[in-house]
Amino acid sequence: MPYDRRASPMPPRLAPIDRTMRTLKKAILSMELPAIEKISEEQEGDAFQVLIGTMLSAQTRDRVTHEASTRLFAVAPTPDALMRLPLKRIERLIYPVSFYRNKARHVKAASRRIMEEFAGHIPATMEELLTLPGVGRKTATLTLIVAHESTDHICVDTHVHRIANRFGWVRTKTPEQTELALYEAVPKRWWADVNLFLVSWGQNVCKPVYPLCRTCPLDRLCPKVGVRGQGSGQVTR
Repeated sequence: MPYDRRASPMPPRLAPIDRTMRTLKKAILSMELPAIEKISEEQEGDAFQVLIGTMLSAQTRDRVTHEASTRLFAVAPTPDALMRLPLKRIERLIYPVSFYRNKARHVKAASRRIMEEFAGHIPATMEELLTLPGVGRKTATLTLIVAHESTDHICVDTHVHRIANRFGWVRTKTPEQTELALYEAVPKRWWADVNLFLVSWGQNVCKPVYPLCRTCPLDRLCPKVGVRGQGSGQVTR
């Protein structure tokens, strides 16, 4: 479904996209990687572990996601091993991720389907990933970007949705609308980087409440759409 600019006109001012992304690329070098990129780095890009880590990460803090994933993969690093684990043990290993009981069922069922339908390989298309239990569009997109190095997708979570609107790149009400709008607004060379850059920025600087605008290197570029108050912390550069 194409994004209709007429239905949602762009704000009159926006942070220049290329300049903003170049600035973020340098600025996030001193920041800790988000959980899924950290899992990928530690596990040498293992696509299965990226997928499962992403499934566990929904509505869960990065530290909790990383610790739970590390515990789980120490016991069951492959889909074959994970599908054989008793459900209760999976629950204990991933607790306290949010909705851990539901997620335990989903990762076990997804592992079984990967073995039975995909011969143990992680699907490399959106359509196939969405057939896995518990896998939605955000999980599938991030798996494609991080595990399969896709440059054809933009992954949008709450950080990306919030910051893209603050930057004035889009004017949208939901992450789903934001994803469609960003395909129109952002040059393709940046698509795969949008999630990493904006999630890192959202966790450390451009926070939901009281973002650190005063010391942000993007302060003069950013129109701060919707920002009502600013924090006083220091941005690490």
